[in-house]
Amino acid sequence: MKTLVRIALLAAGTALSAGALAQAAKPAAAHHDHAAMLLDQAIAGAHRSEANRARDAYRHPKETLTFFGVKPDMTVVEISPGGGWYTEILAPYLANGGTYYAAGTNPAASERAAKAAADFKAKLAATPATAKAQVTSFGKDHYDSLAPAGTADVVLTFRNVHNWYSADFAPQAFQAFFTALKPGGTLGVVEHRLPEDRDDALMKTSGYMKRSAIVKMAEAAGFKLAGESEVNANPKDTADYADGVWTLPPNYRLGDTDRAKYAAIGESDRMTLKFVKPAN
Repeated sequence: MKTLVRIALLAAGTALSAGALAQAAKPAAAHHDHAAMLLDQAIAGAHRSEANRARDAYRHPKETLTFFGVKPDMTVVEISPGGGWYTEILAPYLANGGTYYAAGTNPAASERAAKAAADFKAKLAATPATAKAQVTSFGKDHYDSLAPAGTADVVLTFRNVHNWYSADFAPQAFQAFFTALKPGGTLGVVEHRLPEDRDDALMKTSGYMKRSAIVKMAEAAGFKLAGESEVNANPKDTADYADGVWTLPPNYRLGDTDRAKYAAIGESDRMTLKFVKPAN
């Protein structure tokens, strides 16, 4: 009889535990669904131009940001946002609960850089969807202003490592990202991919980078590779053009020469790498 009672109690305890787990899972699922909804809304926002929307097919913003684990309540730094393609998604996504830093051109670098920085800041301020973005700066010999040290949950950069590598400050850039992140924080890198069997010298001129080179620099800064995705891969890209990655859309460096050929290839083959700053 005692054995039967014990079995019954154990069964009841198991049922309660399962029920408690199920209840605990509901808020997490709801939070995930809410985050996904906010990201969908940011991507579909009317503030985005048709030209920028057309590039979603190559840049896969929802899948990429989800892979990097970006949540709407995080502090996120985007390095070298350029014209603000990802800014138009990240700024509204993080506007209510998170913080978004756009670490753009260092205005002290030159008059041209100062004008570009001012124009970018004015553009963001003029659009309600992006008005809460905090514009900071980053560049060669200017590594401490992208965000307060140890405050970022995520640092992101899209197709920029080749520029820093060509200008001989890519290792310092990765160290700056490490400094900006909280322990346990994530670094997300998307970059044009150079096949590993190609000459290393091409990384200085082609706009493409080897995966091994990026991993080496990240690990030297203290990061650990946490995952990689093929969401931005393009097997049609042979990465062997005389004019580099800029031969492909959207740049079309050759103008109308073989334009249909390069349009059929589409945008570049890209690696998508996720690194973490160790928690201790």
